[in-house]
Amino acid sequence: MNSQVWNPFLPLHEYIPDGEPHIFGNRVYLYGSHDKEGGETFCMLDYAVYSAPIDNLKDWNYEGVIYRAEQDPDYPKRQYMYAPDVVQGHDGRYYLYYAMSGKFGNGGYHGPISVAVSDTPAGKYEYLGFVRWKDGSPMRKYVCFDPAVINDNGIIRLYYGTQYDFEERDDFPENEKYIRSEMEMFDKSREEILNTPESVMGANMVVLGEDMLTVEGEPIRIIPYKVKGTEFEEHPFFEAPSMRKVGEKYYFIYSSQKNHELCYAVSDSPDRDFHFGGTIVSNGDVGFQGRKDADRLNMTGTTHGSIIQIGNDWYVFYHRLTHKSDYSRQACAEKIQILSDGSIPQVEITSCGLNGGALEGTGNYPAVIACNITNGHMPHGSNSIYEEHFPHVSHEGEELFIDEISDGTMIGYKYFDFTGKTVLRLACRCGGSGVFEIGDETGKIGEIGVNPDGTEFDGLIEISGVHPLYLTYHGAGEVRLFSISLNP
Repeated sequence: MNSQVWNPFLPLHEYIPDGEPHIFGNRVYLYGSHDKEGGETFCMLDYAVYSAPIDNLKDWNYEGVIYRAEQDPDYPKRQYMYAPDVVQGHDGRYYLYYAMSGKFGNGGYHGPISVAVSDTPAGKYEYLGFVRWKDGSPMRKYVCFDPAVINDNGIIRLYYGTQYDFEERDDFPENEKYIRSEMEMFDKSREEILNTPESVMGANMVVLGEDMLTVEGEPIRIIPYKVKGTEFEEHPFFEAPSMRKVGEKYYFIYSSQKNHELCYAVSDSPDRDFHFGGTIVSNGDVGFQGRKDADRLNMTGTTHGSIIQIGNDWYVFYHRLTHKSDYSRQACAEKIQILSDGSIPQVEITSCGLNGGALEGTGNYPAVIACNITNGHMPHGSNSIYEEHFPHVSHEGEELFIDEISDGTMIGYKYFDFTGKTVLRLACRCGGSGVFEIGDETGKIGEIGVNPDGTEFDGLIEISGVHPLYLTYHGAGEVRLFSISLNP
């Protein structure tokens, strides 16, 4: 049994983004898509699940591969399974909802939503069918992407959708550019596009019948598509819908068009009258305490996740980026608060999210659990792998490390519980000579010189209590950082 847990909280060579946490029985299960370490596109691997006892979030267990892409009839035309969700049905079985895609997202918006079923939360799951109209034909109204499901007191509600263009379309449907774009990207007919008010894009909800496949009525648009002048204007819906019920309130969790933050909206109803609430978490801490986009503390990019109550505490699950792309994303989590007025204050990203407190100020830690990695001008991710140099988490063989650390790079860990005089040891490989300045929230508290002639370098600090640890490199060449050790 592990005595501590850090972010990312799964094994460090595991990449499960788009996390949907659910409690079944006395365990919490994390369902998500499955990236490859150093992958070339999104979601290259089959679905795998981890779970933990609800009373010990430090003990995550690998449940194995629960469903393979080749089980879907659309394989190999579309080979990659995107963000899924799981719900327990009327019959007590577990239903997995997902969308298939080709490389780089091609065909991922064509629908329909596929469904698999299992007798147990961790599978194995078997293909069941696709979400359909009552006549048996595929339900493809709007864009069937990023499904999320909830059993709302016996009513199975399916949420889905995406919204990729950031412009107000006052000239709809006359704008030929948008019509052709939607026909190609979403595999929609001109007639469907012209006959759909506003757009085929947006966030939607539909009720499913007893068979967990057949829709009971028409899908409903749950938040505005046109956001100009509304409370959603600064944080419009992009993708990653997720629904949670908190008391009698419905919380709609989604990734905004800023594409690095999970936001939420609240309503008394599951399908209308949602009011924007705020940002829960950003994987670059943008917005936290007023931080601007230009000052992001990591490479930012896609995020997807949700909130869950485990015991008496609430958490948000999200993911971070590694390998200079959106293709190798890792699961992280932070404790959140739902205040008496229903609001959720934005939380900062940390290295100790599920630990129940700061990490111990003694012992050896992988360098890659850093929650902040920045050179002061970090990029925002896209559907590509960056070639320019900037600090990032990478791997070579079995070794994981922070790579391309250059002059001015800051690496942050939040938080450690220090016990006084401590020898800080850095395990690294250097392409030149320099100094790591050691700091906390007050400023510089020490330094460690590094050079190409060694691989381990020590420095003495004196610090007590819970503090962040910042390492800022000044010097020549680039550095790879493998681990940090704290020795009182």
